[in-house]
Amino acid sequence: MYEGLKDKVIILTGAGGLIGRESLKHLVKNGARVIAVDVNSFESEAELFLTNDITNPIEIDNLLKTVIYKFGRIDGLVNLAYPRTTDWGTKFEDIPYDSWAKNVDMQLNAVFYICQKVIDIMKKQNVGSIVNIASIYGVVGNDFTLYEDYGGTSPAAYAAIKGGVINFSRYLASYNGKYNIRINCVSPGGVLDEKNQNPSFIKRYSEKSPLKRLGNPVEMAPAISFLLSDDSSFITGHNLMVDGGWTAI
Repeated sequence: MYEGLKDKVIILTGAGGLIGRESLKHLVKNGARVIAVDVNSFESEAELFLTNDITNPIEIDNLLKTVIYKFGRIDGLVNLAYPRTTDWGTKFEDIPYDSWAKNVDMQLNAVFYICQKVIDIMKKQNVGSIVNIASIYGVVGNDFTLYEDYGGTSPAAYAAIKGGVINFSRYLASYNGKYNIRINCVSPGGVLDEKNQNPSFIKRYSEKSPLKRLGNPVEMAPAISFLLSDDSSFITGHNLMVDGGWTAI
């Protein structure tokens, strides 16, 4: 158990996703007071559940007002939400400009806005921790052989956005360290989702990975909790790879 999480007020966006649900469970188990945020409601262990849309600045403002009214502070933020257009995954040469711009707006720009507003609150507290969720494909190039058997691809915007999130987090860490605010990233490798992943992708990814498998959602949660906790009090500007060694080769 991370004693450094006890009674911390943590906002978790994208709480209904694969990693989000496991992160929510892990944070609550370790004593955090979690505000779960998702566009779709579901039964959860969270102390407060809000159905705000984090792609809308007005809804972010309302979310933060609600949290401050109820809790009086924000100790941590996890940016796990993963909004995207219906044509997400279109091959590079076929991506409409409007789709590209919309995805950057919904993902990267949303992270900017919520970080800006939460940091303003944390500065008044002189303490806080933010964990932004990035990806191996924000660090290294894509292995497109993983998709050859079924004609799939990895979204071009995903690489651009996640790379942007990583360096934006470093900028924030440098800019806000004097306020005792820490900003870090967690970069998952391939996470197993058998309902939505082609068997060929799972097989090829597993063969290349040093641990010979994809990660499980439950394996991502402790890394997020650690970076939010006081146990990581001297860590900021870091990108923690939780990838089974993918980026080591």
